[in-house]
Amino acid sequence: MDRRLILAIALSLLVLLSWSALVSKTYNIDNKGVTQNISAPGAVKPVVVEALALPKPDPITPTLLKFSQAKYDLIFNESQAAIQEVVFKSYQDYAFPIKYGLLSGDANLVFRKESITPQGVNFIYRDNAKQITKRFVAVGDYEIRLEITAQNLSGQPLFVGLPLTLGVLNFAAGPAQSRLQDLTIAAGDKIVHSNLRKEINFSAVKFMGLRDNYFCMIVEPDPDNYTGFVKKLNAQESLVGLASGELALNPGQQARRTFRIYLGPQELRQITAAKSEWAAVMYYGTFDFIARLLLKLLDLLYSLVHNWGVTIIILSFLIYLLLYPLSIKQMRSMKQMQALQPAIEELKKLHKNNPQKLNTEIMALYREYKVNPLSGCLPMVLQIPIFFALYQVLIRSVALKGANFLWIKDLSSPDRLFVLPTSIPILGNEINILPILMAIGMFFQQKMSMSAVSGGSADQQKLMMIIFPLMFGFIFYRMPSGLVLYWFINSTLMLLQQVLMSRKR
Repeated sequence: MDRRLILAIALSLLVLLSWSALVSKTYNIDNKGVTQNISAPGAVKPVVVEALALPKPDPITPTLLKFSQAKYDLIFNESQAAIQEVVFKSYQDYAFPIKYGLLSGDANLVFRKESITPQGVNFIYRDNAKQITKRFVAVGDYEIRLEITAQNLSGQPLFVGLPLTLGVLNFAAGPAQSRLQDLTIAAGDKIVHSNLRKEINFSAVKFMGLRDNYFCMIVEPDPDNYTGFVKKLNAQESLVGLASGELALNPGQQARRTFRIYLGPQELRQITAAKSEWAAVMYYGTFDFIARLLLKLLDLLYSLVHNWGVTIIILSFLIYLLLYPLSIKQMRSMKQMQALQPAIEELKKLHKNNPQKLNTEIMALYREYKVNPLSGCLPMVLQIPIFFALYQVLIRSVALKGANFLWIKDLSSPDRLFVLPTSIPILGNEINILPILMAIGMFFQQKMSMSAVSGGSADQQKLMMIIFPLMFGFIFYRMPSGLVLYWFINSTLMLLQQVLMSRKR
């Protein structure tokens, strides 16, 4: 593989990981001056988002209530009538923590369980002035309907606020995990993606989606005249929610709000089956369009072979074949450049004190032998977006979680051929064989592509022959084995092609 390609991808990957961990992707939509129009009895007082608060810490261990369905368990904090976490049974009991999920009304109201059935669970709060009921109903594999009803039990008009907290995300898990948490907001005719580290407000919210790397919660209010907000609680936590203003209820009157909710894996078929517009939650950044094409291709291949490891290998072959004409052109250009290297070295010695003359002579040499030094750049330009798009797809692919292939027990984690009893420098206590094999293959690629030069250039080539494989091995060492498998197959195919071209020379 061309050293320019290796260097470009290595540096780009480092920039990608650092940038996504440190820089916000927030796009702000201002809601100043928005009038809330809510079809409910009486008048409406605008909600003050900044005044919303979470429950005060309870010194007593909260009572947890488990509501079980075929594919998941909802773990409720009973007194809050809020979801603490969701456990997905089909995905190795993965726990999706949302903390205060779907908390509503006054944050410090104490609810109690009213009833629980196989189809749903009801909570109720009641005092002398009002009654608030929350009804969670399972309506599909990963769909829930939430109904919140407020009733005035007093003899006086009553203002009742029914904001809804989607959840609280914690960024203390480290940059590798926290950068995969984000928020999607459909507001008006815009789709906005935010990393939750800034306080923002959105008017006319159609739906909001909160996710980590594998699972998500999507909430669609009815009606859609809600204000969405992100509120920083501290340096590590952000609160995400919806607010619609306070309802004025006359004595004996009640008002109901309903929410359609998806709580499940970031799986295109599942989300699209619930509602096609919700697929916007599956966002892959700069190369989103390419990533979605690769995702559909992966799903198609998997439907044929039913093994994710084999699927990734086939995808590697297909991408290699797609770029094959350009790769051949790149390799031929590289060989031509190698053949001219001795002549270029002579020119460097002859014009070492005249850089302008040297450049003129080198360009004349290229023209004489019809060599374009930039002809190898196009494959590089095309491979970088494909690689980064595939990186986003595989690192967020819940289908790879627990998927095994050969000795690999989980394609979403490093391959872990075996674990050492003690740690060693850099590698730790895990021996991941795929990145090591990939680095060895890249070493031989660099060795084969070395030009016949002498002096300082030869020493530089030898240094690069060692540094590049070590750099890539280090970058890939703790990446998901599915991604490393793709790059290993791609590198192996490039090496084999390089060997064949060398034999034909």
